[in-house]
Amino acid sequence: MADYVLEVQNVDKVYGQGETAVQALQNISFKVRKGEFMLIVGSSGSGKSTLLNMIGLLDRPTTGNVTIDGIDTSTLNDNQLSTFRNSKLGFIFQFSNLLSDLTVLENVMFPRKIQGTLQSAAEEASTLLKTVGLESQMNKFANKISGGQAQRVAITRALINRPAIVLADEPTGNLDSLSAETTIHLLKSLNRKLNQTFIVVTHDRPQFGDVDKVVTIRDGKIVEGELEASLR
Repeated sequence: MADYVLEVQNVDKVYGQGETAVQALQNISFKVRKGEFMLIVGSSGSGKSTLLNMIGLLDRPTTGNVTIDGIDTSTLNDNQLSTFRNSKLGFIFQFSNLLSDLTVLENVMFPRKIQGTLQSAAEEASTLLKTVGLESQMNKFANKISGGQAQRVAITRALINRPAIVLADEPTGNLDSLSAETTIHLLKSLNRKLNQTFIVVTHDRPQFGDVDKVVTIRDGKIVEGELEASLR
């Protein structure tokens, strides 16, 4: 049996009711194996960010199920969902969203502080920062590093809780072309080195080159015949 870290089953999302109802997602189904690097591709307004919100447990489907690491998340109440999200998911956004009054090291440790599991967090954060080439920046405040470095810190922060899945929403959208290329190379390297599952939302499919799987969304649906899968 395949080791699926994510199963999205017949997910619909409807906003509003009656005549004002808008169907943002319709009958979305796919599976992701542990360690895969997957893209969700679509133009602005296609529904790809809504889908990421469903996977990220930031919103609930109107119908359907999202199963993460073997747990059907529809069975969890709001408090359980919040705890589960913090432990099983890492998030990377278009903007790094670092806390400027904290050092680079403290920013990476912050999710562990929220979780109340600070034991060995500094050591683990330091190791991760060395992995992404930022050992010399650890004690600098977050507003004293470059945009590309800040995004690397954000990637490291997403990994500190050893999540089942890292979700990245347009992670290169705020970077120049060189920093974007460096960021993509880093994400793919971490994917291989850590066997870490990444799901990346992007409007720029070619930028990412070869990946394990691509789901293309148009008008809230997976485009028939455009679910790419390849073995690396």
